[in-house]
Amino acid sequence: MNNQSIPHIGQIVKILRGKDAGQLAVVLTQADNKFVYIADGDKRKFDQAKKKNLLHLEAQSYISSEVANSLMENGRVTNGKLRYAVMMFRLSTESNAEQRGD
Repeated sequence: MNNQSIPHIGQIVKILRGKDAGQLAVVLTQADNKFVYIADGDKRKFDQAKKKNLLHLEAQSYISSEVANSLMENGRVTNGKLRYAVMMFRLSTESNAEQRGD
């Protein structure tokens, strides 16, 4: 996140650096001012969340309220909800691209 803004819990981010570059993930928690923990529910499960530098992430405009609410209520989220959030983001961006004629 080049503008140094800290993403919200449940926000979709695009990974810019590392072996997962180009992948999408969901922000689970904030470690500190420079790092967050992310997971996608597929290759990167909730229990094995990855600590990523904010400079290596690009925040997307989509925030999954289901993931955020689950984390707020009981501190956990299912991998299925993470996969669902990423899938919904992909579907929303694909439908937006079709509407614009991309």
